Amino acid sequence: MLRRCKARMLLSKATGLVPPIAYPSTPVSSKVAHSFLPPHSISVRNIAAMSEHTLDPRVLDALFQQKRSLRSRLRKQLKNMDPIQRSQEDNAIQNIVLEAPWFRASESMCAYISCASLREVDTSRIVSETKRKLYVPRVEDRNSNMRMLKISSLEDLIANSMNILEPALVDFQGNQREDVMQAEDPVDLIIVPGLAFDKSGRRLGRGGGYYDMFLKKYQELATQQKWKQPLLVAVSYSLQILEEEAIPVTPSDVPVDALVSPAGFMPISPAALEWNR
Repeated sequence: MLRRCKARMLLSKATGLVPPIAYPSTPVSSKVAHSFLPPHSISVRNIAAMSEHTLDPRVLDALFQQKRSLRSRLRKQLKNMDPIQRSQEDNAIQNIVLEAPWFRASESMCAYISCASLREVDTSRIVSETKRKLYVPRVEDRNSNMRMLKISSLEDLIANSMNILEPALVDFQGNQREDVMQAEDPVDLIIVPGLAFDKSGRRLGRGGGYYDMFLKKYQELATQQKWKQPLLVAVSYSLQILEEEAIPVTPSDVPVDALVSPAGFMPISPAALEWNR
């Protein structure tokens, strides 16, 4: 209780707001009921607009600690997920994506290549059945730098040192693969992975910051080029979806526009509502 009160006082001092103590109601988040959570009065985008130099370092440290705790709990739940249920949910999620109007209308997209050892939602059908221009991730270093390179098929992928499939820098003919950041035309859809998502669009990644950094850079590029911002859609198992504002927010976090779970498509932002018409 003292720890929660101290965190509330720190955030109040840093933001000028007095936050309520929020207790998520889903099975996953109920286990972190004793953690301080960001207030309902501070939106994802308001926190994201702040810099890490603006917030009190102790507040940031408390938020990062909550994220670490939540990641640990989600990893355990994903590890214990029934294989049959996992397969059923993988199929349901991919069916929803492949039949969605926003997916069918997209002409170019970025999507992750799912990894079984990471217990990610399967995207094999999404990336193999697409007829549009496709960019997939390649991790460059341990400093959160990631590129999205164009591929023609899954045969363009090779296993990296972590046994995760990613594109080589050059194709079979020795030509440099197109980087989405240097492409002449924009992508209109990005399929995003994560450990957890909440119903207000907050995303909990794995802690490397790769997607948040890439998404920020691409959104800045789209703004500079006066392109329409891509639709950010997260695919998620049922147990990965938490109640609104259940995930702690830090300034580097990028929210998603919509969620896809076995239950269906959940638009969050106005852009998602527009795309789903």
